[in-house]
Order: sequence, then C-alpha cells, then structure tokens
Amino acid sequence: MKYLEDFTAGQILDFPPRKVTEEEIIAFARDYDPQPFHLDREAAKQSLFGGLCASGWHTAGIMMRLLVDNVIGQYASMGSPGVDQLRWVRPVRPDDVLHLKGEVLDVRPSQSKPDRGIVTTRYEMRNQNGEVVLTMQAKGMYRRRPQNQA
Repeated sequence: MKYLEDFTAGQILDFPPRKVTEEEIIAFARDYDPQPFHLDREAAKQSLFGGLCASGWHTAGIMMRLLVDNVIGQYASMGSPGVDQLRWVRPVRPDDVLHLKGEVLDVRPSQSKPDRGIVTTRYEMRNQNGEVVLTMQAKGMYRRRPQNQA
C-alpha cells in the first residue's frame, strides 16, 4: 500500500492505452447518454460531430477506470473532495486508442486531520494521433503513512 507521502509534486503518472469500441460507445449511450450522435451512426453523420462519438461521460468513466486500476487502487485512497475542472476537448471515436497522463501539482497534508492529505493532479487524455480529447484537474484524498510504518 502506498500513502500520501509517496506522491511528489511534479510526479508524472503514465497509464496503459485503452481502445474504445463502437459497441461500448453505443452501450454506454443507451444506458446513460442516449443522444443520437452517441447511438446511431447515420444520425451522428448529421450532427455537428459528423459521426458517431463517445459521450464525454463515457470518456471520463474510462479515465476513472484507468485511475482506479493503476493509482487509486494501489494507494490508501479516501475518495475525492471534487473535480476543479473537466473539459471534453474533442470527440472520441470508435477504435480510438486513448492514453492518459497525469502530473501531480500539489501534495498537501491536512491541517485539521493529521491522518490524511490532498493530492491535486492535472490529467490529459490523448487519442492515437496525439490529439487531446479530455483534460481534468482534480483532488484526491489519501491517508498518511501510519507512524509505525515510517
């Protein structure tokens, strides 16, 4: 298990690539964001996107899964007090391969609760062409290392 003290400002978090399929785009949209440009290839051609694309919430969900599988699940996470900024910069298309990177901006022990602290991280997700599709800045709350493990 890793703790707050294992993060450092300037640390780069690099995640494995994740391919997005047409089937999962449509399945997510059917359940959570049933707009025509997420559901129907022909209707999507007539939209401002010019073709089928993933919901921004789907893209954010993919990012969250990458975070849990590669960082949050390995650290003493206590959840998040929130997201400061989230932007969907360009559409995610079927067969796009997404790559997520993060940079730790700040690591701050809590002044009022000495067992925890906040890590502020800026994330950027790019497609296989290097084009930014999503940016997010968020805070994560993590336990501090127990004294007996220092």
